[in-house]
Amino acid sequence: MTALFDPPSHAAATEHNARVIAMPPRWSYSPEYLRSLVDVAADELEGATAQEILTWALDKFHPRLAIAASMGDTVVAHMASQIREGVPVVFLDTGYHFAETIGTADAVEAVYPVELVRVRPALTVEEQDAQYGAKLYERDPDLCCKMRKVQPLERGLAPYMAWASGLRRDEAESRADARAVEWDAKRQRVKVNPLVAWTEADVDAYIAEHGVLVNPLLSDGYGSIGCAPCTRRLLPGEDARAGRWAGKNKVECGIH
Repeated sequence: MTALFDPPSHAAATEHNARVIAMPPRWSYSPEYLRSLVDVAADELEGATAQEILTWALDKFHPRLAIAASMGDTVVAHMASQIREGVPVVFLDTGYHFAETIGTADAVEAVYPVELVRVRPALTVEEQDAQYGAKLYERDPDLCCKMRKVQPLERGLAPYMAWASGLRRDEAESRADARAVEWDAKRQRVKVNPLVAWTEADVDAYIAEHGVLVNPLLSDGYGSIGCAPCTRRLLPGEDARAGRWAGKNKVECGIH
């Protein structure tokens, strides 16, 4: 099943929104309560396995927890589907993705027992070009990411109380202090990072053991996959995220 978050809201998104929000009163936790929950869980889950972290999150928040997936690998979406069926998987369909990335999202929807939620920006690429000029990603990549990733994610996460990502500490220096459970102050939500302590070798082992769907670009010289205009193949010796926004003073899109 798929839900679409097209602006203005697509009917499927409206139906999805209403169904998810219609939860018992116990789901109306205050930010203060959630922050206190994070403080305890972050300590208790330090050193826990990825499955234990994700199980805790689903036990606490389902169906008000969504997985955010960039469709590089699909480890977290697969893991969640093995713990509980029907978990929402939010995919930001930026309009600039590689065809392989869209194909991976389509495969996740077809193969995994999850609910794929495709969230699109307020402006199409053509509308953005008309309003801001062509190739905004070259002139102001932060603004482009804000409109095509950050704002859509905030809209896509609106029905949920918590969200989970595939963020790992070893991916970049900017992520070195990440914890298994964090307070996302910008979005006033709980953020769960079940793979936070994993290495690339751990990811590869899980993929091999479980036959996880992987974006084919990862076998074609790419280490981390974002929008096509801002992502290149790695050069020898580069770290996995070096191909993102190469030549620009930018390492994150603003989601994390």
